[in-house]
Amino acid sequence: MTITLTGATGFVGRQILRTLLERGCSVRVLVRDPSRLPDIRAGGALEVVQTPDLFAEVTGRLEELLEGSETVVHAAWYLEPGAYMSPLNVACLTGTLNVASAFASVGGKRFVGIGTCAEYDPSAGLMTTDTPLAPNSLYGACKASAFQVLRSFLSTQDISFAWCRAFYLYGEGEDERRLVPYIRRQLGTGKEVLLSRGDQVRDFLDVKDAAGMITDVALGQQQGAVNICSGEAVTVRQLAERIADEYGRRDLLRFGARPQNVFDPPRVVGVRDRASA
Repeated sequence: MTITLTGATGFVGRQILRTLLERGCSVRVLVRDPSRLPDIRAGGALEVVQTPDLFAEVTGRLEELLEGSETVVHAAWYLEPGAYMSPLNVACLTGTLNVASAFASVGGKRFVGIGTCAEYDPSAGLMTTDTPLAPNSLYGACKASAFQVLRSFLSTQDISFAWCRAFYLYGEGEDERRLVPYIRRQLGTGKEVLLSRGDQVRDFLDVKDAAGMITDVALGQQQGAVNICSGEAVTVRQLAERIADEYGRRDLLRFGARPQNVFDPPRVVGVRDRASA
């Protein structure tokens, strides 16, 4: 079985690629810059196909890129910290639907997309896959729209469909502007870590564990929305203290030095599905 993976040079996609190859899968990656692929030394077969912009490809070219692939794992999307209202999300939405349409045209069998907990109503606090969708960012709205359209469209094409909603991922390859790299950078250089009160409750998960869960979904039969989460409630303060303990420098944590984000939901925790637990 050939699996086509998009977004293989991204934060999540890199780990999905590693995991698929470790499990002996034959993987075709559609990438803009092959030099950014992770160093893969062993595992299944890897085919690298370069495309200048996946979301700008015409229908015929998309069909060529996807020909012979039974499964697509679609991880490509624009995402930059603090840019969740970028209009590029709309281009990602349109491009995603074009990829799915081309995949159906060449006889694809299973489509697995990467969603986000930002699709859910943030007031819910505890998110199951039945929690209503009510995103408060363009990023979340475009992801939710992709899910809803793909679910309806792919069902008419007899294509199996799963949508993996990732929660708060951290780990290898993470953007340096995000929370965990910031904390580690400051502690590693002996500098103060300026934080809010830290009482926000989150569902944190290492990106490598997330990639394993997504790969399980891709290689399995589960359909519909799937929460990619730890299922554990952890405050930002607790997370920061755990990291600081690795350095023996809790004294550098400055809780309350930054104002609370009034748009930041107080609690976002996922409930793992039995099939992914």
